[in-house]
Amino acid sequence: MTVTTQPVGTLIRRWRQRRRLSQLELSLAAGVSARHLSFVETGRSSPSREMIERLCAELDVPLRERNLLHLAAGFAPPYAERQLTDLAAARNAVDGVLRGLDPNPAVAVDVGWDLVAANHAAEVFLGGVSETLRRPPINMIRMTLAPGGLAPQIRNLVRWRAEVLRRLRRQWQRTADPRLADLIDEVRGYPAGPGDDHGELPTGNDLVVPLQLTTEHGDLAFLYTTTVFGSPRDVTLDEIAVETFFPADDHTTRVLRSLADHSGTVRH
Repeated sequence: MTVTTQPVGTLIRRWRQRRRLSQLELSLAAGVSARHLSFVETGRSSPSREMIERLCAELDVPLRERNLLHLAAGFAPPYAERQLTDLAAARNAVDGVLRGLDPNPAVAVDVGWDLVAANHAAEVFLGGVSETLRRPPINMIRMTLAPGGLAPQIRNLVRWRAEVLRRLRRQWQRTADPRLADLIDEVRGYPAGPGDDHGELPTGNDLVVPLQLTTEHGDLAFLYTTTVFGSPRDVTLDEIAVETFFPADDHTTRVLRSLADHSGTVRH
């Protein structure tokens, strides 16, 4: 676990400013006095465990960072961080969700986008990625946008790259995880093909930005959704998300069903 040398009040103030809240707004939401909050932020008063949790709940602080706040206040971290393999029910849930999503490609990733698990459909589409990118730890951002990944197959690479950057920036703003800041810098350094707009989304009337791939089965289009655990009490679970790619047109639907039939994957 990372150990911080920052005072707890400094960390609370930093999260409050990250959420663009005034001391008054946060104190009202958390049910504490603005004066007390001010004293905590300046180090004139020490927060209790309960107060830390109330403030963290209002500030939507991830569990990993909550542990750091407790440590900075002199308390033991309240949230365990176990391997997913040690969380039998959660691991079974992840595997069950992934299997149930076939024939739609789906992967489980951690907060830094390292691959936790994938279903058969995802493995099929990632099979052509370079051997270097398939060495553990496998990172899904690199798998899709790095030159040796799916990037050469992405028809709307400039626009998809911009969408990924936008999402990474939002995720970093929420979590403050340094791995995301590194990924943002890395992705911005990738070549994005002709007309590289350096991350600016073209204007348009689309409802969503699809992922458009050129494959041996023709051009495919996907929409994606994200699923997370509700009310996690473990750092590992708090950071896991299941990313699912659903067909955006009839042709893609037919291709996914055909691939599932040929591989023997059960379709629901």
